[in-house]
Amino acid sequence: LVLGFAFFLCFIMSTGSYVYFQFVQQWPPTNCRVRIKRPCSNPRPLQYFTIHGLWPSNYSNPTKPSNCNGSQFNFTKVSPKMRVKLKRSWPDVESGNDTRFWEGEWNKHGTCSEGSLNQMQYFERSHEMWYSFNITEILKNASIVPHPTQTWKYSDIVAPIKTATKRTPVLRCKPDPAQNKSGPKTQLLHEVVF
Repeated sequence: LVLGFAFFLCFIMSTGSYVYFQFVQQWPPTNCRVRIKRPCSNPRPLQYFTIHGLWPSNYSNPTKPSNCNGSQFNFTKVSPKMRVKLKRSWPDVESGNDTRFWEGEWNKHGTCSEGSLNQMQYFERSHEMWYSFNITEILKNASIVPHPTQTWKYSDIVAPIKTATKRTPVLRCKPDPAQNKSGPKTQLLHEVVF
């Protein structure tokens, strides 16, 4: 019985069974600042939130499913018009290779959503969500503009996003690597997740 359940669970995970999507936007300056070994290719990162990914998820393990059995990334299935939009909303802020970034996100996460979203729909939906949930503008309207020396409380950032989107985001932060090792660590806003 236990072996049968384990097999069933593995089958469900490999076929991309999920309950909801996590839509993740990242703040490029933080993404580049925390990369100590390999800095970002552009020394002046974008100053607006960009898409990190659209990830099918489960309540029991939000990082699964991933790397599902499905069609691998096909550049020609993303229309030229959509590619232009994605270069703005979903750029590779680390290496500058947008196509490779999209390929990695589709192959790891998009393949798990293939039952409800094909490759073009996956990227269209992601771009539409980025456009609809413009975190940069929402925060700017609340006089919150990310800055290396300005600090805010978690609730100060969540409140205007929740008001504007009617959704409660999760904020993911990373410690500032440039900070002195002694004393309290400042956390840098890295991602906003719906």
